[in-house]
Amino acid sequence: MRRVLIAVLALACAANAVAQGAYPGAPVRLVVGFPPGGANDILARLIGAKLQDAWGQPVLTDNKPGANAIIATEFVAKSAPDGYTLLVGASGAMTFNPGLYQKLNYDPVRDFAPVTLLGSFPLVLAVNPSVPAQSVKELIAHARGAGGKLNYAAGSTPFQLAAELFKIQAGIAIAHIPYKGSAAAVNSVMANDTQLTFVDAPPVVGQIRGGRLRGLAVTSRTRAASMPELPTMAEAGMADFEVVLWTSLFAPAGTPRPVIDRIQQQVAKTLQMADVRERMLGLGITPVGNTPEELAAIVKADLEKWTRVAKQAGVKAD
Repeated sequence: MRRVLIAVLALACAANAVAQGAYPGAPVRLVVGFPPGGANDILARLIGAKLQDAWGQPVLTDNKPGANAIIATEFVAKSAPDGYTLLVGASGAMTFNPGLYQKLNYDPVRDFAPVTLLGSFPLVLAVNPSVPAQSVKELIAHARGAGGKLNYAAGSTPFQLAAELFKIQAGIAIAHIPYKGSAAAVNSVMANDTQLTFVDAPPVVGQIRGGRLRGLAVTSRTRAASMPELPTMAEAGMADFEVVLWTSLFAPAGTPRPVIDRIQQQVAKTLQMADVRERMLGLGITPVGNTPEELAAIVKADLEKWTRVAKQAGVKAD
């Protein structure tokens, strides 16, 4: 009963603060499920600094890495629904983990209120230069002739499921070799310990342009601004292949809608700032800033898609 009373009081205070135009009236915490230095952390600090300027209140980045962002996600799910603890939630934690783990102590739909999608980005399909393939079609043909001897590197479960989706749609066998992070996966392909990888753009762009890797395609429907020379998977002959990852802002379920709206509106304004857009596009991330309803629809669609892929591929994280 005490917990319920505290939650009710928090909701009442938050709603009252918004009604009086006072939100936020205290520091706001942006919780990130990864260590400092990664794309999600950079986004949190970049946007947090702008929110702090606009609101006149500290906006703090709180890194809680571990367990594929489960630690951070659970923490925010159990936080007071008052708008002062927000999750910078990656698509991996919100739409990949539910299909991979037998048991999670959070539900991405039940336990969270969507605020806005901060940015989205495709993956890059890259191979070691020794692989005799200049295109996706040639890679598929080579994999079929290799008799299952090719390996792919994956630095996280979203990248693994992207590769598994590729295998399913192409009808090929490639073995999964796990690595801790994108950098390690990319290094493994450069060393030819593995032959290919699906990975986010920042750790691979320089390696492709330096000739240490060969880029074959990007996984979005349109070409990536950071690598416009690479075709999309659809252009490369796989019409139904699309993998777009994202980072979004979520509040605990039950957060008053006026609080959600105030946060969403300010974040959307922030994502239109020239310096913010330039920084994000330089990382290969497209700024978005959509509505809570639009984000909820994306979460629902991606949950269904990646749960289905995980089941088809027989992939489990535990």
